[in-house]
Amino acid sequence: MENTLFRVFSNFNLYRKMEEGKVKNPITWVPSVYFAMGMPFVALSLVAVIMFADLGIDAASITFWTSLIILPYSLKPIWSPLLEIWGTKKGVVVATQMLSGLCFGFIAFMLPIPNFFAFTIAMMAVIAFSGATHDIATDGIYLTALDKDTQARYIGWQGAFYNLAKVLANGGMVALAGVLMTMFKENNPETAPMYAWMIIMGLIALLLCGLSIYHYFVLPKGAKSHDAPTSTYGAIMSFVEVFKTFFTKKYVWLYILFIICYRLTEGFAVKMVPLFLKASIADGGLAMSNESIGLIYGTLGTIAFIIGSIAGGYYIAAFGLRKVLFSLVCIFNIPFVIYYIFALLQPENIYIIGSGLVLEYFCYGFGFVGLTLFMMQQVAPGKHTMAHYAFASGIMNLGFMIPGMVSGWIYEQVGYEKFFFIALLVSIPAFLLAWFVPFTHPDKEIEKVEE
Repeated sequence: MENTLFRVFSNFNLYRKMEEGKVKNPITWVPSVYFAMGMPFVALSLVAVIMFADLGIDAASITFWTSLIILPYSLKPIWSPLLEIWGTKKGVVVATQMLSGLCFGFIAFMLPIPNFFAFTIAMMAVIAFSGATHDIATDGIYLTALDKDTQARYIGWQGAFYNLAKVLANGGMVALAGVLMTMFKENNPETAPMYAWMIIMGLIALLLCGLSIYHYFVLPKGAKSHDAPTSTYGAIMSFVEVFKTFFTKKYVWLYILFIICYRLTEGFAVKMVPLFLKASIADGGLAMSNESIGLIYGTLGTIAFIIGSIAGGYYIAAFGLRKVLFSLVCIFNIPFVIYYIFALLQPENIYIIGSGLVLEYFCYGFGFVGLTLFMMQQVAPGKHTMAHYAFASGIMNLGFMIPGMVSGWIYEQVGYEKFFFIALLVSIPAFLLAWFVPFTHPDKEIEKVEE
């Protein structure tokens, strides 16, 4: 009874503070700030691949540089303690959104100049650092400005709007680029891709700058963590402590190997997939238009990913992670069987291709939750749980990034058919490790049995 009264009183207090303007209503900023988190990452890692292909850049250069520029997302735990010292979390979010927006604007004006690729990649590297810093500060606001009940209530909004950014960028923007190219080709086919992508980059720039201004007015400041360092030296020592305790965990090196191998095939193939979809039949591809890629791969695929993620979560909850881990690895790697079959048969029926791509994304989402939960339950628990989860995520991203850097070069040596066969071979270590990897912490249902 006392707990109920306390909760009612707390909720009334929170509502009263919102009315007074002391606390921002989460609905006014949680969806928009996580949408702004997703947009730069998707634009750099997925949309840029299609843009550079349209602009005539070779596959080896595209895959190497678009993989390398996302390195800051793996390294962000290194400078995250410093954000507790300098300025407010709100200030960091607003500034990084504006910086990313301005950089996308610069990219739009760089596309017509000679050697645009080098300048564009350099600007994208700045966006990646800005976006990674934005992610740290955004999660910090979410964790310090909201109580645990409110965090739980809005976690669905958070994930939904992050994925909405993926739908808009990898779906809507790519499709719009295709429509614009068709329009511009009537006047000058050679410059049509350049003008189309100038408009797309400009739209992303305006969107992020607009969100930055909006968040200046609605975003809460966010509080400092209770154990936040108070000096640069303290921040460095805090990082050293987190680093040492992470690498002395039981089975940590085996876990690191498993985390890397889980996404190894995905990292190897994911940059090549849009290029494969766009490539002509003569070059071994599927000859899809940007409009079709945007609708099927970017929009319907993302929806299938969300459904697969939800279904995967229920699957794990029903049987326990330890029992289903091997099956999750199998499901996660189904997409690469699909791509190998597509490369072998080169179907031209858009419904067959579309069904395969939607199934691919569903399996990807279904299997990916297994790795996420493994890192949460087996790698992160203990002292510095959140920091150790960030470390594990960074290692996971490195395992995704490094094979992507060489994938274009390998494709240029062997072609699409042999490339996707190699991708299947790359998945073998993940199957072996999933079968034998030890669990330090038992599943919840095992804990209940032991009790």
